[in-house]
Amino acid sequence: MESEDDMHDANDIDSLDDDFYSGETEDAPLDYYSDYDDEADDYFEDADRIESRRPEQNFTILKESDIKQRQEEDVTRVATVLSISRIFASILLRYYNWSVSRVHDAWFADEEQVRKTVGLLEKPIVQLDNNTKELTCGICFENYPRARIEMASCGHPYCISCWEGYISTSISDGPGCLMLRCPDPTCGAAVGQDMISLLKSDEDKQKYARYLLRSYIEDNKKSKWCPAPGCEYAVTFDAGSGGNYDVSCLCSYSFCWNCTEEAHRPVDCGTVAKWILKNSAESENMNWILANSKPCPKCKRPIEKNQGCMHMTCTPPCKYEFCWLCLGVWSDHGERTGGFYACNRYETAKQEGVYDDTERRREMAKNSLERYTHYYERWASNQSSRQKALADLQQMQTVHIEKLSDIQCQPESQLKFITEAWLQIIECRRVLKWTYAYGFYLPEHEHAKKQFFEYLQGEAESGLERLHQCAEKELQPFLCADEPSREFNDFRTKLAGLTSVTRNYFENLVRALENGLSDVDSNGASFSRATSSKNAAGSSKSRSGRVKGTFRTSMSSRMNDDSHWCCEHCTYANVKSATTCQMCYQQRR
Repeated sequence: MESEDDMHDANDIDSLDDDFYSGETEDAPLDYYSDYDDEADDYFEDADRIESRRPEQNFTILKESDIKQRQEEDVTRVATVLSISRIFASILLRYYNWSVSRVHDAWFADEEQVRKTVGLLEKPIVQLDNNTKELTCGICFENYPRARIEMASCGHPYCISCWEGYISTSISDGPGCLMLRCPDPTCGAAVGQDMISLLKSDEDKQKYARYLLRSYIEDNKKSKWCPAPGCEYAVTFDAGSGGNYDVSCLCSYSFCWNCTEEAHRPVDCGTVAKWILKNSAESENMNWILANSKPCPKCKRPIEKNQGCMHMTCTPPCKYEFCWLCLGVWSDHGERTGGFYACNRYETAKQEGVYDDTERRREMAKNSLERYTHYYERWASNQSSRQKALADLQQMQTVHIEKLSDIQCQPESQLKFITEAWLQIIECRRVLKWTYAYGFYLPEHEHAKKQFFEYLQGEAESGLERLHQCAEKELQPFLCADEPSREFNDFRTKLAGLTSVTRNYFENLVRALENGLSDVDSNGASFSRATSSKNAAGSSKSRSGRVKGTFRTSMSSRMNDDSHWCCEHCTYANVKSATTCQMCYQQRR
């Protein structure tokens, strides 16, 4: 965005025509609520159609019970197909990162090699006489009764106390205990879960079970833990979603599957990584220092001048006194050099080009800092607005919906259009936030793309502000009312209409950015596909919106084709024969 004047804010709502959603035309008032039941049926039919347009969910949220169930199912499947014990099946799956197909492929390709690699022995290495009453432990070398000796599949005998110490130490060392081998240095036999039951410590048993559970998610390339703090849900992701990696967890946190950062569609992961790094990098601090300070000529510490005259005194222990402009010693300055608020020496040296390089570097740093601040402030502002909208939605769902249902004498199921509006606001705030990161890295020399991007961003932001204003401010009178209001039905249609229109705005914006603004040709014109979308019923619709400069003429001419005309208020594409807009009921102009 080029200047503060280009920003659309909530105050723009006041500039809209008073009859934007009045429901009347110049010819006659429209009584489109004469039959409310029919209107309600139409609304829910539209809601169903909107739901059908949404892309199929390509991820699954897993609770802890779901993970355990999937683990058990995989172990059972492998044990059944390979005709091995569940203990061996579990060891195989852990080795092959819980991939059933990889286990089957490797096993049937070379069973002997798999057994040797994983440590699944068909018969014991050490053969013991069943009549032996005492055995010597291979670790402590003490003799124990047969009942106090335990062995893995290899047959190496160790006392229960040594097994407990060995396994407990391995568990304390971390998840590596899941691939435990026989204590004998020359033996590679795997130690299964059955040996864990020998432990006396419930804490160690729980820790081992936790490692086992987490390994199912962390070792599987198709699953991840939700990165939200304190969340214990996992997510499995199915590829082939057309590049959409956004995932919404049950904890209400949305993140990108690809990079696990906060959901950032339509901005790619590389841009997000650069933006996050820039926000936290020390380089911005250095830019600020360069743009707003000068080094002390003596000790070289940076000094900021925020007010006062040109006489500067460095902090102790330096205490050097100098001129802010020319950095010369202050004792050489006085009335003859311009006094306290000017420096003739500086002006003369500047005209001779002495300070050109330094001033140029400082000016470049200042411009870079101002540009970064412009985008960062708007990025952060939309983040704050989104957080507030999340809190407002929570308040709406827990308190206001029930209250509104009682006041307006309507079931809560018929008030879901309010929740839909707030969900749309939250999603749009997220998208709008990341468009500022996109805009920051948009090359300055690509003027046509930059202009088209700012147009789409401005239109989407303007639509969002109208929706947010309606959902936040215009709902309040109905929450404070003492009895049902007929005007609530007008509010229903207005809010539902704004939700649909705003959704279309942002679909256009997302689609354009994901395509790399390819709708802009070499001459700076844009194709109508970038500003067209489908309405809630699935029919084709376009928009021109409020535009500045040359975009208004070029966009409007493409919107008004032979079969449709575009409403100047809500941008709905109406059939040519219609004389009033079917969305906002304004007269065609």
